[in-house]
Amino acid sequence: MTKGNDLKRAFAEDGARKTHVGGQALLEGIMMRGKLNWAVAVREPGGGIYVEEHDLASGRKKNSWLTWPFVRGCTALVESLALGFKALAIAADHAFDDEDEKAEAQAEAAVDAAESLEVAADPVAPSEAAAASHASQAAEGSASQKGASAESGAGFSMVIPMVLGAVMGVVLFIVAPAALANLIAGEYDERTLAWNLVDGVGRVAIFILYIWLIGRMSDIRRMFMYHGAEHKTIHCFEHGLPLTPENARSFPRLHVRCGTAFLIMVMVIAIIVYTLVPLNALISALGVPDGPAKFALVVAVRVLLMPLIAGISYEITVKWAGSRPENPVVKVILWPGMQMQRLTTNEPDDGQLECAITAMERVLAREEQAAREAEAAEALAAAADGEGGSVSLS
Repeated sequence: MTKGNDLKRAFAEDGARKTHVGGQALLEGIMMRGKLNWAVAVREPGGGIYVEEHDLASGRKKNSWLTWPFVRGCTALVESLALGFKALAIAADHAFDDEDEKAEAQAEAAVDAAESLEVAADPVAPSEAAAASHASQAAEGSASQKGASAESGAGFSMVIPMVLGAVMGVVLFIVAPAALANLIAGEYDERTLAWNLVDGVGRVAIFILYIWLIGRMSDIRRMFMYHGAEHKTIHCFEHGLPLTPENARSFPRLHVRCGTAFLIMVMVIAIIVYTLVPLNALISALGVPDGPAKFALVVAVRVLLMPLIAGISYEITVKWAGSRPENPVVKVILWPGMQMQRLTTNEPDDGQLECAITAMERVLAREEQAAREAEAAEALAAAADGEGGSVSLS
């Protein structure tokens, strides 16, 4: 199957079930996330699949403002990154035997976490499609729902890699493009439009080069295979087919609701927002001199505007475009992200599909159980209301 066919099929064969379940590729594994829980399935050195499952805690019920438009995108990004680091720690802990390999894998995964974060569906406002399919079969090496390794993943051992990953992201995708723009276009307030264009194009170029370079590494190449397995599994579910490697294998490795489109949209929206913000007025008002002081102010404002940019990008790519893949305008908007998926996904093998299916089934089984419990509660409430009515009529 050609790459071109993969792209056409991703748009043309988007399944009827627009699931809210999304995932993330890990080192030798997959994390799937639903409304109530998240599950990790990791291929162990011995060949078995280690499974770990956890409740999905969220402050949205207590803080409804977190679901407001333009805010929910930032909320989703922060929560996804936090869960991603935990899931990467679990994978690194179980995919390798040697302790040095584990430590190296954790550090490598943390640095690449933001780029490998691929949410295939809306993680904030779930669709109304019912979660179905099979309950999970017990997998080799399966852990209890409250396994201990997620706690260790959330602990101090991941703090330094997380900080290093964040610093690296700021340096690569904010400081470096700004320095390039300063070099080519001069001071920010001298040629503002040209400066912002060079900055934006440089950011996209650095991002593409970075993804291409890390994709040459054997571990990341395999991670991108798991990314392809995640997409194929979600396609399979959205088409209402039983979750088996045979069924999942037939679908394209690209997906219209992949987080890659969100990342590309962030870079495009950033150019617009940075150009429209009256930074020159602030520079004049403060009397900021040319050189390091002005450069530092420009970089600081860019960092502070990232939540706004993320919020706008989320509304466009996830809330609007993700549910309208047949729209010609949406196809144009998502096209750059779909092309990037050619770099961030590879064709998986059956073992990788098994991991993706195992994690997916855990999430679906939990939601099926919750749906049954809700139905039972409603039936009991209805019965109680009926009994109360009959007593009052007598």
